Amino acid sequence: MNSLRAQDYANIEIIFIDNASTDGSQSMLASMPDVRLIANKQNTGFSAAQNMGIQSAAGEWILCLNPDTRLESNFISELVRAGTLDERIGTVCPKIRRMREDGTTTEPPLLDSTGVYFTPLLRHHDRGSQQPDTGQFETPQYVFGYTGAAVLFRRAMIADVSVDGEFMDVDFFFFREDADLSWRAQLLGWRCVYTPFAVGYHVRTVFENNRSAVSALINMHSTKNRFLMRIKNITPRVYWKVLVPATVRDLGIFAYLLFRERTSIPGLLWIVRNWRKTWSKRRWIQTRAKVSSSEIASWFNDYPTAKPLEAEYSARLQEEKRIVHS
Repeated sequence: MNSLRAQDYANIEIIFIDNASTDGSQSMLASMPDVRLIANKQNTGFSAAQNMGIQSAAGEWILCLNPDTRLESNFISELVRAGTLDERIGTVCPKIRRMREDGTTTEPPLLDSTGVYFTPLLRHHDRGSQQPDTGQFETPQYVFGYTGAAVLFRRAMIADVSVDGEFMDVDFFFFREDADLSWRAQLLGWRCVYTPFAVGYHVRTVFENNRSAVSALINMHSTKNRFLMRIKNITPRVYWKVLVPATVRDLGIFAYLLFRERTSIPGLLWIVRNWRKTWSKRRWIQTRAKVSSSEIASWFNDYPTAKPLEAEYSARLQEEKRIVHS
């Protein structure tokens, strides 16, 4: 909250969605007259709460933040600067660095995310995650998607990609909703841009390949959402490109659930029970797709794929950054 108040961007509307917390957040926020608190009586899930905040907001640009983030003072202004390069940009990703729970960072700082990419295993990863930030991600680029800790959305994109008025899919409850939304936005022709000039910090508690360290509930939703996302968004060219590696991985997942993690099997059963609803969402998305299947497939690679900005956009961002600093 302090880093939001310190932003150099004017006219900020702060909306805090409390999902039935018991940690004293509501009483703390009651003393902040510049914050609009929406208190849910039960935990509606991450996606539903995000939708609630977005629907309550009035701005053209919507910044979604996790509560365990801290922002540098020019964070919002730099995100908006990048977003206004092109009206086709619907999502803007910042550079997010890792932060400990006590608010401290390492030296050099560790990266948390510089955007999200997909692999032929149909896994999504944060670019640069856990790497020292030594300047390797200092170029603004187009990326496939964002990570949910901190992201800026254009209001026009929110309206365009919402399925029956629902922006983030509430069936995900939490986990992978950001990858699902990124994929849908790409299909519908919206761009996602990464800017290194907006820097934030995030406390990450869930890491890849560490299922034993998180709750059975998180693992169950992770399993469910992996396939829910795929059913809704995958196109023929992508499926053909990833057929062998993704199928081999899926077989491994099924075996793992059967012999090691049966608590996640209800996630697969949910997919079966709700197949008709999920397929209806797929029809809505696929009939509105504006980008070719081949273009989407070009994002699915074994390396962190990013694409260069048009020369005039890159030059404009660099020049405006130089003017601000001088």
